[in-house]
Amino acid sequence: MARLTRRAALGAGLASLAAPRLARAQDLSNVTLRIGTYKGQDATLLPAAGQAATPYKVEYHEFSSGQLILEALSAGALDYGSWSEIPTAFAAASNASFKVVAILQGDVNDQVVLVPKNSAIHGIADLKGKRVGYVRATTSHYYLLKMLWAAGLQFSDIKPINLSPTDGLAAFQAGDLDAWAIYGYPINFALATGNARVLRTAEGVLSGNYHIGVAPAVLNDAGLRPAAADYVQRVAKSYAWLEAHKTAWSAVLAPVIHVPLPFVQAQFDHESQPDRIIPVSAAAIASAQNVADTFVKAGLLPAQVDVGPYFIT
Repeated sequence: MARLTRRAALGAGLASLAAPRLARAQDLSNVTLRIGTYKGQDATLLPAAGQAATPYKVEYHEFSSGQLILEALSAGALDYGSWSEIPTAFAAASNASFKVVAILQGDVNDQVVLVPKNSAIHGIADLKGKRVGYVRATTSHYYLLKMLWAAGLQFSDIKPINLSPTDGLAAFQAGDLDAWAIYGYPINFALATGNARVLRTAEGVLSGNYHIGVAPAVLNDAGLRPAAADYVQRVAKSYAWLEAHKTAWSAVLAPVIHVPLPFVQAQFDHESQPDRIIPVSAAAIASAQNVADTFVKAGLLPAQVDVGPYFIT
């Protein structure tokens, strides 16, 4: 597997993903790695993949969004977490304290614009003047902006309604939304009713990049840095296991997230790409900068937000 960095200095980032026995070079039994995660992700995936027996303690903290994980990381309440490109843009604008050390590439077909099944809306341009649900400062906000611009519309041309995924599902099912930009399993819940259809997925709009990051202090800590480096390797191995065992993983995941098994399995049937961890690259930084520039253009971030210094290459 490719390496996160060629430099071994503590301040230069986490050690190589491929370096063997990073955490075994010293006694890490007294180290506790505080990890921000989501329901049904790391705390469920690593045990399923046989990667949970760490030589250090792991303390999981579950969050409902990447923005909250990044806020907690910056505040010193977490050591490690992951999030989409969007929180990185907003955090950089506020001079938050974090470093991105790896990239998780994932599916983008689980991010869509939904409309009622019998809606007269058949293209993004048809959203003009319509009530469109979305989740502010998330991937759904970003790809909705980009899709509207590509169709010759501005955000002001629609009636945007900022809703949590749960509230958005209720509003969509009640007929209070003409369209809904959303991600994840709420899509399958909506489609399962037979009263929804996908107007467009985010493939070709979202990069599929998610950021794996740490608190800067981790990079200079003799215990936390090797623990975090080892943990990244375990996550990478766990996603490799997932790709080879989707049926088994679906059976594990469904009861944890309280989603019927067929809905979970259906998500994998349409994925745009497998989940995998790759090193930070110039292309990944450029992609993140493009996201920041998009929100600047939309007037949601101040001018000249530079995300580059937040990445370890």
